[in-house]
Amino acid sequence: MLVTPSWLLAAVVLTVLFAPTVRFWAPATGTPGVLVVSFVFVLLLFGSVFCHEVAHALVARSRGHRVDELALTLWGGHTAYSGGAHRPGDTALVAVVGPLTNLALALAFWVGFQAQSVESVPALLLYAGAFSNAFVGAFNLLPGLPLDGGQVLEAAVWKATGSRTRGTVVAGWVGRVVGVGVVVGVLLWPLTSGSRPDVVQVMWAALIGAFLWSGATEAMRTGRRREALAGLTVRSLATPAVLVTQGSGVADVGRAAEGRGETVVVVVDRSHAPVGWVDPRAVAAVPADQVAATTVDAVVVPFPAGSAVRADASGPELLQHLAGTSGGSRVVPVADDGRVTGVLDVARVAAALRPGSRQ
Repeated sequence: MLVTPSWLLAAVVLTVLFAPTVRFWAPATGTPGVLVVSFVFVLLLFGSVFCHEVAHALVARSRGHRVDELALTLWGGHTAYSGGAHRPGDTALVAVVGPLTNLALALAFWVGFQAQSVESVPALLLYAGAFSNAFVGAFNLLPGLPLDGGQVLEAAVWKATGSRTRGTVVAGWVGRVVGVGVVVGVLLWPLTSGSRPDVVQVMWAALIGAFLWSGATEAMRTGRRREALAGLTVRSLATPAVLVTQGSGVADVGRAAEGRGETVVVVVDRSHAPVGWVDPRAVAAVPADQVAATTVDAVVVPFPAGSAVRADASGPELLQHLAGTSGGSRVVPVADDGRVTGVLDVARVAAALRPGSRQ
C-alpha cells in the first residue's frame, strides 16, 4: 500500500473542516480535544477508503489479475491491477465491490449510532462515519468515469457492443456530464428555496467537477491508446530487409536493394545472425574513389544485443520488448523462425500509438 504526500494534505484540510462540527457537538471540549476528535474522524474516513480499495484489490486478484498498486491519495485512493483476461463482467465486478463496501460500512456505522442513548463524541463519529460512507458509496456509483459506476457502465456498453473503447468513450462522456451536473446542481439547488449559493460549496463543487471532467477525459484518451496498442503488430509496421554478409563491399548494397521497393539493407554474420543495418546516408557519404575498397562494416549501424523482435509480436508484448532491449536504437531487426526478414523502426511504432494514426 502507498500513502502519497497528497493524502497528508487532505488529512490536514479535512481535520480543519470537520473541527467546527465537533465543537458544535462538544462545546465544552478544548481546541486540542476538538482537533484530536476531528482527526480521528479523518482516520475513520480514510480507513473506509482503504477498505474500499482493498475490496477492489481482493476481487481483482480473485479474477486472476495482479495487483500492482493500492494507494491513498488526495482524492481518496485508487487500485491498479494488470494481467489476466480482461472481460466486461470482471471489470464490472471489480468496480462495483468498492462502493458496495462503503454502503455496508455505512449501515454498520448507522446501527452503531442508533444504539447510542445520548448525544456524545462517539455518537458523532458513528453518525459521521455512516454519512460519509453512504455519500462515498452512492457518489462512486454514479455512471460516469472515472468513478466506479462509470466502469460498470463501460463494462455494460462493452458487453453490448463488443468494443471496450466504445464503452470507455460513452462512460467518459457521461462522466463529463456528471462533473458539470455537480457544479450546476450546487448553483441551482439553493435558488429553488430562494437562498443564494454558498461560496464554499460552490468552490468544492467546482473542484470535484474539474476532477471528474479531467478524469473522464484522461480515461477516454487511455481507452483510445489501449485500442491502438491492441492493433499494434510487427507485421503491419516492419520494413522488409535485404541481407548482405559482413565483409561485403559497399557497392553490393545498392545492387542488393535495387528494384526491391521500400527495403532496408541488414548486415548479418556468417551464421546469419543480425549485426546491424546500413544507413543510406552513410553509403552516400563514401567518396566515389573509395567505394570499391570500402566494406559494409564501415557504414553499418549496430543493433543492440538481444533487440531482435519476433515477427508475430504485438500489443503490450511488443512495447515491453522494445523498452527492454532497443537501448535507444532507432531500428531493430525482425526475426521469423530465427531468420531475419525485416526491421522495425521504433519511431514508426510510436507514431502508430498516437491518436488518429493509421497503420
